[in-house]
Order: sequence, then structure tokens, then C-alpha cells
Amino acid sequence: MASLLDLCDQYFGARDFYEVLKIPKTANEKEVKKAYHKLSLLVHPDRVEEDVKVEATEKFKVLGRIHSILSDNDKRKIYDETGQFDEESDEVVMRNWSDYWRSLFKPITVKDIKDYEDNYKGSEAEIKDLKRAYTDSKGDMDYILEAVPFTNCDEEPRLHAIIEDLIAQGEVPEYKSFTEEDEKKKQRRKRKWAKEAKEAERLEKMLKIEDEENAATNDLALAIQNRNKDRAGQADSFFDSLIEKYAKKAEKSSKTKSPKTPAKSSSKGTRKSKRST
Repeated sequence: MASLLDLCDQYFGARDFYEVLKIPKTANEKEVKKAYHKLSLLVHPDRVEEDVKVEATEKFKVLGRIHSILSDNDKRKIYDETGQFDEESDEVVMRNWSDYWRSLFKPITVKDIKDYEDNYKGSEAEIKDLKRAYTDSKGDMDYILEAVPFTNCDEEPRLHAIIEDLIAQGEVPEYKSFTEEDEKKKQRRKRKWAKEAKEAERLEKMLKIEDEENAATNDLALAIQNRNKDRAGQADSFFDSLIEKYAKKAEKSSKTKSPKTPAKSSSKGTRKSKRST
């Protein structure tokens, strides 16, 4: 299994925990948790498309392990001073990443994601991510759209304007792969995104239908269960009435019948009469 540092480099392009979370080394506990929450929202396995779910899950695990180290005072002190950490003891978080996350944060809703997206777009964080993706890929728009959260082909005009402004200000170099991108490449990208959007819409509809069917099944099961309870109650009531009815009849019958008095015979008298004969 790859080491945590290798996974950090693979998925986040940095081998330093603070660089992965995009916070300074002096960040306090609250800032560490906030940064972890922010990044984990972007790669939460329950909130990404099916085709990137596997990679998102691995990223999510890595972030959980980083947070478990930086949120522990003793572990963080050792890491800050030596750059070392205990890989083996930290594997617990790797196996229980979902429970670990839920223990720290409230459940994520669609509204949470939407609110975060609205705050992210146009922010310093987005521009920083955009600059990094642009320079790392040397202006490859395909890579930029994959690397920067909440982006798609519809966002291209806005992203182009931001990058062109960064180029004009000298904050990033000019790459011909960006400024003179081949038109065929643009069309391939648009077809790909259109196909993925259509598939995402289909999956969303399927999930909605499945949820409705599950709800209907649960309602039917509940109705059957309640009906069976009613029938069981009616049967119990019926048998109770029978028991009560015939118990009363038996009691009444026993009271109306008078007991027979057995005739007394004298054994001595019998013996005497036999002797006299």
C-alpha cells in the first residue's frame, strides 16, 4: 500500500499536510477543521458523479487521515518537529473514514453543496485553484475543468476571462495551448461534457424513481402489517368471545343440575338376613 505522503502527492500535488489543506503551519484547531471540512465537501463520495467516485473516495480517506493527525496535539507536535507520523495507528481512520467524518460534522445536504458552490465561484480560493491548474497543465483547458471544482463547459467563457486577466497582469505565463486552442479539441470536450451531463441526468432520474418505488414499497409493507395486526386483533376478540360464551354456559349448566344422593346400605343387616334364611 502506498504511504500517506505518496497519496498526498498523487491526489493533491503536495507532500506536506498543511499544503494539502491549504492552511499555514500556524493554523489553530478550528482553522484545521474548517479547511478539512471545506476540502472534504468537494470530494465527498456521496456527492460526486459515479465515474469519479472511486478516486473521490481515496481523496476523502487521505483528508481524513491528515485531519486525524493535525487535530491531535501530540501527533501534530511530532509531525511539526520531525515530519514523522505513525502510519499504522492511523490506518483505523482509513478503514472507518465515513464514521470518522460523521462524528465531526453534521450530515451534508444538497443545499450545503449549493451554498458552498455559490461562495466558491469568483472567490480567492477559486482563482488560486485556477492559477494552479492552469500552470500545472500549461494551459490545458481539459485539465483545468477537471481540476477546478464546480466547472464545466458552460463555465468556459467566465474561466477564460479570469485567466486572460491573470495573463495580462503577469501573474501566470501565456501558453499557446490555451490562447490558440484547436477548435476540434474544444468540440470534443463539449461533446464529452454533454454526454456526461446526459448520463448524470439519467442517473438522477433513476435514483428518483428508485426512491419513489422504495417509498411505495415501504407504505405497502406498513399497510399489510397494520392489516395483519387488525386481523389478529379481530381473531383474538372472536376467540375471546367464544371462550366467554361457552364458559358461561358451562357454569350455568353446572348450577341447574342437582347432585344425586347415593343410597346407604347396611352391610350388617344384609348379613343378618342371610343368617335367618
